Amino acid sequence: MKAMITLTVAEGKRLIAKAVTRMPEVIRAQQSGRILLKGGTTVSAIAEELVGVPMRISGRISPRGLKTARAICDAPHSMLIEAGRWRNVDGELPEVVASLGEDDVFVIGANVIDAHGGAAMMAGSPLGGNPGKVMTGVMAEGITTIVAAGLEKLIPGTVDQAVRAAGRKNVTLSMGMSVGLMPIFGQIVTELEATKLLAPVECQIVGRGGVDGAEGGVALMVSGRDDDVESVFRLVLELKGTGTSGAAESLEECEQASRGCQGHRACVYRSPQLISRLGLTRSN
Repeated sequence: MKAMITLTVAEGKRLIAKAVTRMPEVIRAQQSGRILLKGGTTVSAIAEELVGVPMRISGRISPRGLKTARAICDAPHSMLIEAGRWRNVDGELPEVVASLGEDDVFVIGANVIDAHGGAAMMAGSPLGGNPGKVMTGVMAEGITTIVAAGLEKLIPGTVDQAVRAAGRKNVTLSMGMSVGLMPIFGQIVTELEATKLLAPVECQIVGRGGVDGAEGGVALMVSGRDDDVESVFRLVLELKGTGTSGAAESLEECEQASRGCQGHRACVYRSPQLISRLGLTRSN
């Protein structure tokens, strides 16, 4: 049996979240280990699946550019789950990472992925903020890492090329904050892998892009046994209309002089002189 399914970007994140929670490594960590989540919209969807709690969203690409949250809210940006309970570990991230062991899992999102298994995360704060300070530690300790990233993050070329091109301090003008890229190494789970994790089916991308809220969306052809294909189809129908995951108060983006963007660089919206010279208004 063959079935064609479509997913908006937000729906794709929810599908990935459902699949990640069913991965053997994650199930084992739920039973006898710990799960460390680093916040992003896809990882927040995973947190919502695991413990019913949305996470704080920091950086994002919005219609205005590379932005962060307007205010820092109480929702966790880094969350540790153990024995079915969660806690905010934003203030103790290095210590938590140092304590992780072979039964534990680290789940993180990505801003770019490539066809060769490369992945990287944007960094708009000095040293990549708290997550940037522990990323190498996670890799060095050999912690099982899952990179949850939708197909809208897939780029032509390689992540290596993107990392070399980016950089916080070598940008003069930026629509929002200038960013660098931090490479991430782990098992990447997109909508393709998610579909195959949720049922024993084959899956192929047959279309990308869309309109009316489906910009960045994907069309997939799913094939396999009738009951397996139908189970995927029903699940996607249940996801239809779901919105962006994350703590609602953190989805409001920064404005000039917002608390969350004080350490950012090259943002055109923060310079009255640049706004005037480029013929912008503060509302652009």
